[in-house]
Amino acid sequence: MSLFKKEEPAQKPVETKAQEPTSGKGHPTPKRKAAQAQNLRPLVPKDREASRKAAKARLRERENAEYEAMQTGDINHMPKSERLPWRLYIRDYVDARFNLGEFFIPVAFLILIASVIVTYKWPVLSLPLMMLMYVYLFAVIIDIAVMWHKLKKKLIEKFGEKSVAKGMRSASYAWSRSIQMRRWRLPKPRYPKRGHWPE
Repeated sequence: MSLFKKEEPAQKPVETKAQEPTSGKGHPTPKRKAAQAQNLRPLVPKDREASRKAAKARLRERENAEYEAMQTGDINHMPKSERLPWRLYIRDYVDARFNLGEFFIPVAFLILIASVIVTYKWPVLSLPLMMLMYVYLFAVIIDIAVMWHKLKKKLIEKFGEKSVAKGMRSASYAWSRSIQMRRWRLPKPRYPKRGHWPE
C-alpha cells in the first residue's frame, strides 16, 4: 500500500504539465519547407499573354507620359536622364545660342535639289554648289567644337568632372541638339527666344 501512495505524487506533475497551456505563439514553428512553400509564387504567370499585354500597355503609357512632358516642358515627368541638372544646363546653353548646324539639313537639301537641276542646264555650276555644301559642313563642325569647348569648361566649374564623363554622353547630347531645328527640339526649349543663358 505504501508503495502506491509514493508513486501518486510523482505522476501528478506529469499530468499537470500536459494540461498547462503552451506559452508564446500557441502553435509549433513550421518547418522550413512548409514556410517556403507558403511564400512561393509562380515565376511564370498562368496567363502569359495577358501578363505580357498588361506590361506592354504600362510601358506604352509611361512612354507617352514622358513624351508629352518633353513637349510641354514638364521636367518632373521627363525621363530620368533628361532631369539631370547638367543636361538641363546643356539644353539651356544650346538653346540660347545661334547654331550653324541648326540649318544644315534644310540647306543641304536645297543644295542637293539645286545641283540636280543645275546639272541638266549648267553642269559647270554643280561642282561649286557641292563645294559650298562641304564648306558649310566644315563651318558647322568648327562651330560645334567651339561651343563644346566653352560649354565643357562651364559644366566642370558648376557640376564637376562627372558631368562630362564618357558615360554621361554630354558632348554627343550637346552637338546632337545643336544640329536640330530649335522648334523641333525635344525636350522643348524653356524660352521662346534665344539669349536666355543659364546661370
